[in-house]
Amino acid sequence: MLTDLSIKDFLKATASGSAVPGGGSIAALNGASAASLCAMVANLTIGKKSYAAVEAEMQSIAKAASDLKQQFIQNIDRDAEAYHSVLQAFKRPKGTDAEKQIRNETIQAAFKQAAQVPLQVAEAACNLFELIEKVVTQGNKNAVTDGAVAALTAGTAVQAALYNVQVNLGSIKDQVFVDKTSARVKAIQTQVEKTEKEILAKVNLNQK
Repeated sequence: MLTDLSIKDFLKATASGSAVPGGGSIAALNGASAASLCAMVANLTIGKKSYAAVEAEMQSIAKAASDLKQQFIQNIDRDAEAYHSVLQAFKRPKGTDAEKQIRNETIQAAFKQAAQVPLQVAEAACNLFELIEKVVTQGNKNAVTDGAVAALTAGTAVQAALYNVQVNLGSIKDQVFVDKTSARVKAIQTQVEKTEKEILAKVNLNQK
């Protein structure tokens, strides 16, 4: 599994001639990094007397961010598995009409899954912004830049994941599925671009 690799080995595998890990897995990795930073800021706030008023909320944020981190980690491998499923679908026999039909149906199902995994990554990263906004505005001021990096990294996770959604939609013949997913992609993009800017505007580097 990709998630069992060391950082060095993961990056080596990414740089190799293999198609996995690719952009989808990297999108999930960015999500996991953003969630980790968000949890870090929350944990650096917990236990500080000057932040006693937000102690309970920061504990909740730390837990929620850690849960999202685990979801992103799982999707690093799920994205690679989805890609392999597409490749395997194309290898199915196509000697008879029945085989061709089964092959085409399998290919379409594989492409849908390959689109759904990064969509889930994008949605999870989108949800993470609510937590990031709170640690940036209410968390330990000494770690505000870590919260800002979490926002930037979460934004990258969203955009990267959505690119992978869109490229797979180009191979899907189910127009209802394509239209519904495309609408969701557009909605996420609009929301995240606005939210990321709003959060970064709240980052005060001159706090003491």
